[in-house]
Amino acid sequence: MAGASLLTLIDDIASVLDDVSAMTKVAAKKTAGVLGDDLALNAQQVAGVKADRELPVVLAVALGSITNKVILVPAALAISAFAPSAVLPLLMTGGAYLCYEGFEKLAHRLMHSRSEDEAHHSERVKALADASVDMVDLERRKIKGAVRTDFILSAEIITITLGTVADAAFGTQVAVLAGIAAIMTVGVYGLVAGIVKLDDAGLYLSGVGGAAVWSGLLRALGRGLLRVAPKMMKGLSIIGTAAMFLVGGGILTHGLSGAHDFIHHLAQGTGTIPGIGVVVAALTPTLVNALTGIAAGGVTLLLVTMATRLARAVRR
Repeated sequence: MAGASLLTLIDDIASVLDDVSAMTKVAAKKTAGVLGDDLALNAQQVAGVKADRELPVVLAVALGSITNKVILVPAALAISAFAPSAVLPLLMTGGAYLCYEGFEKLAHRLMHSRSEDEAHHSERVKALADASVDMVDLERRKIKGAVRTDFILSAEIITITLGTVADAAFGTQVAVLAGIAAIMTVGVYGLVAGIVKLDDAGLYLSGVGGAAVWSGLLRALGRGLLRVAPKMMKGLSIIGTAAMFLVGGGILTHGLSGAHDFIHHLAQGTGTIPGIGVVVAALTPTLVNALTGIAAGGVTLLLVTMATRLARAVRR
């Protein structure tokens, strides 16, 4: 009897772990859009810091991120336990915010020329080169700003994850939320640390001495890293913005009544197109999510801009 009970317990534990693993994978996929932007934003936050202070700054922001998640995970579990009806509105709000953030970036690129961005960058570089600039205070302000940004992005990640596990048992919710929080923190800041040190690695390798073939390869690799590092940052930003529309739009279409059926019927209709029907049908949900995200982002940005101007007019 005891042996049978033990086997039953082991089977139950294995079943729970399997559920946790499956839900964690689903949540990780849904939060991928935030991850790309999180990487780009946090890597940009340490821009301008002295090379020997980059990793300490990343570590300080990572510790702040852990604190954020220690606050957010219990809050999410409390909402799920005592106000489960609030999960969907929070999820929709998070999706709308993702779309808003993505559209704001698009609008900035369209409304500001490259020369304006380069001039702003040059001004920042000159300010950092000024000996009168308090570098300790600069680091402190950068860390605070990065932790505030992380809180918003972490809230989005936790909210999206909560929507994935809303119907699961409480123990599964705890495991998945804690797992996603840990994976995202370690993953994001581990990658950020690697990204911000790419140029240093490239500089070191490009200066390797020696006439051997291996030394030449290392120097070539170093020069390649120096060329790739800035392009990687731009690529992360573009991918992160696109993923925001896809993930945010997907959240909104999932939460809107009838949207899922509409997309399903639309995909079936496009599937009848001769020759390319299968490909178009497969891409239809992604395209609808992206268009929904762009439209929602534009409307949200317009509303936020109008509200901001109205608030300024009232204060005057």
